[in-house]
Amino acid sequence: MATPNKTSVSDLSYEQARDELIAVVNELEQGSATLEQSLALWERGEALAQRCEEWLIGARARLDAARGAGSADGSTTAGSDAAGDANADQ
Repeated sequence: MATPNKTSVSDLSYEQARDELIAVVNELEQGSATLEQSLALWERGEALAQRCEEWLIGARARLDAARGAGSADGSTTAGSDAAGDANADQ
């Protein structure tokens, strides 16, 4: 039974956290660990899953920000079109 990695979860990249989480899940699925070892693995797995989620949330925010910067130009054009349509009605 492998012992949980002692590296701080907050120091792991997404890929490192994901790979270790896969190893933890595999270890737990084997069912050969003691209760105490299983609890330690479970806790590490929860922390790793949270770290992966943090990375993914950050990546999504960066993509949304990039899209927002790109759509800001588009919304100006759309706003101009709407104003142009309003003026055409007068």
